[in-house]
Amino acid sequence: MNASPNALANTHSVIVHQHLYQPPREDPWLEVIEAERSAAPDHDWNTRITRECYARQALAEAYLLESARAAPSPADRDAKVGLARLVNLYAWCSFDVGATLCEWFDSEAPQVLQAMQAGDAASIRRWGYGNAIAAPYHHVILPLASARDRRTEIRWGIRDFTRRFGRVPEGFWFPECAVDEDTLDAAAAEGIRFTILAPYQVQGHDGSGMPVRWRGASGRELIIVPYDGALAGDVAFGGLLDDARALASRLTPLQGTELSDARCTTLATDGETFGHHHRGGESTLAEAMSLMARRTSSHLTNAASLVAAQAPRQDVTLVSPSAWSCAHGVERWRSNCGCRIDGSRPPAQQWRGPLRRAMEQLAERCHAVYESEGQLLFRDDPWDVRDAYGEIVPFDGAPITEFVDRVVRPEASEAQRQRARELLELTRASLRTFTSCAWFFDDVDRIEVRQVLRYAARCVELSGAAARLTPELLHWLGGATNGAPNAVSAADVFVRDALPHRAPTLRVGAALIALTAAGVKRARFGAFEGEVVPEPHDSWRIRLTHRRTGSAITYVGQISGTGPALAVTIGEPDADPATHMRLKIHEFPERLAHLLLLDDATDDAALLSEG
Repeated sequence: MNASPNALANTHSVIVHQHLYQPPREDPWLEVIEAERSAAPDHDWNTRITRECYARQALAEAYLLESARAAPSPADRDAKVGLARLVNLYAWCSFDVGATLCEWFDSEAPQVLQAMQAGDAASIRRWGYGNAIAAPYHHVILPLASARDRRTEIRWGIRDFTRRFGRVPEGFWFPECAVDEDTLDAAAAEGIRFTILAPYQVQGHDGSGMPVRWRGASGRELIIVPYDGALAGDVAFGGLLDDARALASRLTPLQGTELSDARCTTLATDGETFGHHHRGGESTLAEAMSLMARRTSSHLTNAASLVAAQAPRQDVTLVSPSAWSCAHGVERWRSNCGCRIDGSRPPAQQWRGPLRRAMEQLAERCHAVYESEGQLLFRDDPWDVRDAYGEIVPFDGAPITEFVDRVVRPEASEAQRQRARELLELTRASLRTFTSCAWFFDDVDRIEVRQVLRYAARCVELSGAAARLTPELLHWLGGATNGAPNAVSAADVFVRDALPHRAPTLRVGAALIALTAAGVKRARFGAFEGEVVPEPHDSWRIRLTHRRTGSAITYVGQISGTGPALAVTIGEPDADPATHMRLKIHEFPERLAHLLLLDDATDDAALLSEG
């Protein structure tokens, strides 16, 4: 990676970077996404955005535009009027993709992930360096994370990237471009060479868009590629995706100009802009790239290739902390700073600070449990073990069993090995409670806050101290309101939406019993694996095992009714039958309920995902 200061003299480079990410939506106990009505006609928002955006970018329709010919309208595209070719934009755009979104791709849309991997490989063949860059495992605001959590998130992100793309990453995307001195230093310490930031996040650059160098107090360095902030705004919000020629002109503003030095235009924006937020945006982008390729004064590249070819032009100072979506540093994720979606309403995000403090206090409690118990169970330092868990965190079942066998003390009993698995899942759930989406929007009573609180409920359960932690957590969450009289608090949301009012194991167990009785062989759903056997007196016995923690429980159940009136009365074998719960079919996990309601469930079962 030796760079020459004049390697790109008198040239204009163009980079398009896409940040691909979706807020997590899975049930933390089931590890599947339940149906989301607002995403209709699709099952959920991941499915809908994949159809509208991620899958389309793998097969973007690029119309062969002539310079004097008007760009085809959306109606023309729908009718497929004109000549077109299909383009895998992942082969031409720099991109990062969230690891939690990749987890979903693994089971629900593997062809999209394969297109990303193929695009990265194609860019290596074309430019010598890959389009894909890494990111933290979870979409957290790293300047607000503890030093220990920051390190784990970076290490997990690097491990996941290396496994998926078959190479060690050189570049790193920070969620919301949120950085401070410690964050850049932590990334540099892990071998990261460059990142992409907004121009107003660095001071001292000349506005050329070429790579610049940040050097921290430790002496570590990171190269920064500043993106074009005005261009990003016009693409996302200014209608620039309505006209491919206009976009091409903005990407190559120096067409026909003789340059005295190298320059670069970098467009960095959310990948969902192309197809989801702006219908047909993926085609406009592909067409603009096609037009730009005919212009001899500019060339398309990626950030890794640019950094390899061009030595940093200047040393710069970081605006610390800063982010691309908050004018107040990183206050949007911890205070009522005024940044909000609905600018017509007065700022009323007083809940942000108390919610963050509640998650930080919960994390402290969980970390204390993990460390104290982990020191007795693990061969090595518990925090090193947590970092190493990133090797297999997307998996369940055998990979976790094998990992735990390697890291626990040799004399550990089966019960202790299971507890080790629970402790590792405790730390995973704790990291997820800081997902940035919960603080981004305007109200505390939203699905993003609910999701973080569901992770918090999972933390409480796995900690083994639920009786003590639950009232403490409710007290901390009680102050997270918008300040209005009788306003909903995060504590209200936690009790109403985050606590599982029906144990997930009961819901899955009842559904698998009903499916077995109906002749549908279904041994697994989400994180659970079940073994169902008949019992005397028209009863059924099921042993459910959680594939991540290894915890197991046995239930007995009896079925009554059919069709929409079907129900299963279920409980533990040795419990008083009067305490057994009667679960109706609408209380089953919705995908399993759907199987039961099919006219011919046996034939159609194979068509549905395993969840």
